[in-house]
Amino acid sequence: MPYQYEIKCTEEGSKVKVLAETYEPGKPESKNAGYWRQKLGSRAEELRYLKSAERYWYGESFGSEKRKKPA
Repeated sequence: MPYQYEIKCTEEGSKVKVLAETYEPGKPESKNAGYWRQKLGSRAEELRYLKSAERYWYGESFGSEKRKKPA
């Protein structure tokens, strides 16, 4: 698949070539795509999954990107 590029302007006004959209249109072929609740066994597992997702997105830093020493 050849890549397509777009020309965009930066804040300074110079033009740069950036990579355009590279996804292929369509829908997932797997019939279980998006059914995360069916992949988990019990309500307790669902709650544990959701709490860990909240901690990742709303925590002090994003998951493994936490710095060892502050900047």
